[in-house]
Amino acid sequence: MTLYKNILHPCRSVLLSASLILPFTLISACAATQSETAPIVASNTPQVAPQTPPQTTEPTRQAQAQQPKAYANFDAWLEAFRRDAAAQGISPRALSALDNVRYLERVIELDRFQPEFVRPIWEYLEGAVSSARINNGRIKLAEHRQTAMQMEQRYGVPAEVIVAIWGIESSYGSNFGSFSALSAFATLAYDGRRSEFARGELLAALRIIDSGDIAAENMIGSWAGAMGHTQFIPSSFETFAKDGDGDGRRDIWGSIPDVMASTANYLARSGWQTGQPWGVEVRLPSGFDYSQTEQRSSAEWAAQGVQALNGSLPSFSSASVIVPAGAQGPAFLVGPNFRAILRYNNATSYALAVATLSDAIAGRAGIQQSWPRDQLPLTRAQVRELQQALNAMGYNVGEPDGIQGPNTRRGLSAYQRDQGLVPDGFATQALLERIKRR
Repeated sequence: MTLYKNILHPCRSVLLSASLILPFTLISACAATQSETAPIVASNTPQVAPQTPPQTTEPTRQAQAQQPKAYANFDAWLEAFRRDAAAQGISPRALSALDNVRYLERVIELDRFQPEFVRPIWEYLEGAVSSARINNGRIKLAEHRQTAMQMEQRYGVPAEVIVAIWGIESSYGSNFGSFSALSAFATLAYDGRRSEFARGELLAALRIIDSGDIAAENMIGSWAGAMGHTQFIPSSFETFAKDGDGDGRRDIWGSIPDVMASTANYLARSGWQTGQPWGVEVRLPSGFDYSQTEQRSSAEWAAQGVQALNGSLPSFSSASVIVPAGAQGPAFLVGPNFRAILRYNNATSYALAVATLSDAIAGRAGIQQSWPRDQLPLTRAQVRELQQALNAMGYNVGEPDGIQGPNTRRGLSAYQRDQGLVPDGFATQALLERIKRR
């Protein structure tokens, strides 16, 4: 499914095909990188069915009416884009790929989709780190162990982490989409809601074709244009993709060495620290201050009473405590490598899925503390209601949009602190009812 390379590509979290909006509390500076309007979305809905084949119908009158520029139709827009791309140096050969580009109304339907009901993080993780995905990951690692170990030695990223991202992104290549990336980006660029971003990605896709890495007809991916086994958008491909098998091409669709090299290079360039774990599950002391946002060394966290559930804390110079389901759920101390995974997709749920799947593939223990399964997540309508109430009480969380971004969590945490509650910023049905009764 769709994954956008966040932080380097801020639109990634917005253009996700999975429909999981997961509430969490992130006690670190990482939370500040997520916009209030961008959904906190986890990648790759577990056990997802194959994507619907692309539809090639012309845009509806309503969609046409939303266009910010005066193009009579999609074909007129495409012709103007073709001229601009030629002026920017795209070759006639690559431009000929636009002959087969079509408007995909299905892309717009998926782009506009906003689920009313959300899934809690523990349900997401149960699917993302299922026994089938763990077993398949072990099989894939055994099958490609030599390649994976070569990439581990070259880039410093453990083989099981490379395989885990492969598993979360496309279920080990079984589902990386059936949409033409060119048509998907052209549709999104014409539609206008994220036109500049999509237009830039379409130009990048044409440059990739020009480079000879992939033929246009084989540039297949998700509805939002993320491509190949580990779902790179074109600009990320240009920056991070590597030729792992030495054939002179970077093929993340058909070459597993290229897939693994590109994925490992992405994480290495994102700050992966060789020899360090992603983090560790921890036990927090009574009275722990959940409102802390600073990153601290492991020694500083230990001085506050933070303890590893098993063994000792890793030696991090800069680490964060995260409580993805609030104070009643598991807690983790996470370091630079967790933040590197977040740069692949800036969602705690995603990073935790990659981290725990990699542990499981390697035979390490999984999450041990219990999730607060009695806490029902809020619907989008209820989140909007919560945001409106917090604004009314003076906790400015911004425009109510039904999405639990960092502003909402900060405002909720401030309310909890003022009420003598644990300020974990975790929204629950019970907390909403308390606020409504004020």
